[in-house]
Amino acid sequence: MKSIISYTDFRQYMKDFYEERKRTSAFSWREFNKLAGFTSPNYLKLVCDRKSKLSKTKISNVAKALNLTGYEEDYFTLMVTFDNVKDELAKKEILLKMDSIAKEHKARIVDADAFEFYQSWEYPVIRELAPMMPGAKPHEIAAACNEDVSAEDVSRILKFLVKRGFLQKNEDMSYSQTEKTVVASKEALPLAIKSMHKEMAAFAEKAVEKYPVDERHFMGITLGVNKELYGKVVAELEDCCRRINAITANCENLNQVYRMNIQLFPFTKKV
Repeated sequence: MKSIISYTDFRQYMKDFYEERKRTSAFSWREFNKLAGFTSPNYLKLVCDRKSKLSKTKISNVAKALNLTGYEEDYFTLMVTFDNVKDELAKKEILLKMDSIAKEHKARIVDADAFEFYQSWEYPVIRELAPMMPGAKPHEIAAACNEDVSAEDVSRILKFLVKRGFLQKNEDMSYSQTEKTVVASKEALPLAIKSMHKEMAAFAEKAVEKYPVDERHFMGITLGVNKELYGKVVAELEDCCRRINAITANCENLNQVYRMNIQLFPFTKKV
């Protein structure tokens, strides 16, 4: 499903959310309304069909049902408010706020022309680390990494990240991110993503012994599923990653780079 910041119509976003959940599970309007705290099984469908309005007092409940948090919830609130207000000046101000959020949190979609970005851990890590160390030399950035990387490689990767638009080099020689989030194109980069997953899984295995428990967090569950439940779990995991992205995108004064892996795989054949 597209990011919320690519929408200007909250009803269309809700409709697309419903269709996506229904495609991967037995999601219904009744369940959607229940998640939002409505007793009517039909209310949100009426809203999506433009037969009813969504009141200001209900926005927060609906946002939670849509798994929105941080700037995403703010953007959804603005879309609903825009739909409700009549004053043209107020509408213009709301659109400007929406545009500002959309520009700030625009996600970079990585496709085939930036395949190199997913060849190794250094690229995404240095993209996050360099803006935290204004004025740092390549050897200082290399020394801040917990895995081995040379100053020469850091210098080469920084040049690549600037050339391809992942980072911007400022006049004071510091770096800033051009977009808050980088998203991999599943169609263009399947092999690169597979390689990255394998590499990051190997780092996760070492991290169990390498770092104390107050610096790393591991947990897992073993569960039975069927096709429908698998779809629901995957949708929930994707929502979780998106919400975490939304939370971290609003934070300032960052001082460390972490990697989060979420793995779901079969341990048995189907029976």
